[in-house]
Amino acid sequence: MTISLDQIKSLRDLTGVSITACKKALEEAGGDQDKAIEYLRKRGEAKALERADRETGEGAIAYAQADGKLAICALTCETDFVSKSPEFITAAQEIANEILAKGAETDFTSTVTELSTKMGEKVELKSVAVLEGSVLGAYVHSNNKIAAAIQLEGGTEEVARDVAMHVSASNPTVLSPTEVDASAVAKEAVIWNDELTKSGKPETIWSKILEGKEAKFRNENALLSQSFVKNPEHTVEQFVAQSGGKVVKYVSVRI
Repeated sequence: MTISLDQIKSLRDLTGVSITACKKALEEAGGDQDKAIEYLRKRGEAKALERADRETGEGAIAYAQADGKLAICALTCETDFVSKSPEFITAAQEIANEILAKGAETDFTSTVTELSTKMGEKVELKSVAVLEGSVLGAYVHSNNKIAAAIQLEGGTEEVARDVAMHVSASNPTVLSPTEVDASAVAKEAVIWNDELTKSGKPETIWSKILEGKEAKFRNENALLSQSFVKNPEHTVEQFVAQSGGKVVKYVSVRI
């Protein structure tokens, strides 16, 4: 039977073996992908499948920026030996460059599979994001495992980068206090109520205390209301406003 290129590509993406080996396996299996995978496994060739359940807690973050667009991605692997290799770091940067050129929906399955085969361990593209705007900034920590990207309305790229650095350090969960998840607040409220019960404080003031605790919790988790790391006397929102800017969107990336 005739084996199509799409069949070969699909099997190659799953197994990481060569085009020739995939074609032969599909021919032997009569075009059945599952049987072809079993054929490759018996021959000890389907290495990518053997690595499928492994954890990828290491990796590298890269970003690319041009013409009002910023692309950022996290390429992960199993060991820091691989994550710190020039070839892996270059691959992460090349992927970021391609995302910038082609968009966040670009399919990198084959690229990642080839890199996994070459490196001898599981590799995944875990985070992909694209920001668009006139004022953008990004920051990648020296360990290549923590990063952020910021989109401002007004302001400067330097301010955007400073805010990206803040996000990397403070790890907010949302942009504004009102966006903090209600279930997260409810979970904390159980603890607050328990503390008040044990405190001996009169119940008549509990509601006021709970309001204050909730406001503090929301402010500490929201980017705009967090104390700016480089000048704690100002919130991030106030810091950005000094340059005539406003935070529109942020992306936090962590491995």
